[in-house]
Amino acid sequence: QVQLVESGGGLVQPGGSLRLSCAASGFSLDRYAIGWFRQAPGKEREEVSCINHKDSSTSYKDSVKGRFTISRDNAKNTVYLQISSLKPEDTAIYYCAAAERNSFRFFPPKLVQYDYWGQGTQVTVSS
Repeated sequence: QVQLVESGGGLVQPGGSLRLSCAASGFSLDRYAIGWFRQAPGKEREEVSCINHKDSSTSYKDSVKGRFTISRDNAKNTVYLQISSLKPEDTAIYYCAAAERNSFRFFPPKLVQYDYWGQGTQVTVSS
């Protein structure tokens, strides 16, 4: 069974940090680009970061550059998103998604090119 499971979310004070994990089962992540997305209430889902499959090149949304770091551990079949210096506007459900290497030509993949999605993990930034 193909599955992506996010974990690591929670309630954190402004300025705090969390490490989100995206664990895959049923397929090997080393053939996939992995994106982290978030969706706040009443807003559209937006991509915050992505890591490529072949050279681990990365991309970040401008508003999270310098605060978020994406990484992958293919041996553990897991991708991480370290989120730091959190702000209330970072509050959202965070999702990871996987795009198979043949599903896209240019990195990062477009939203519709992602093949699998997780169920999300809630991040709430509040004092």
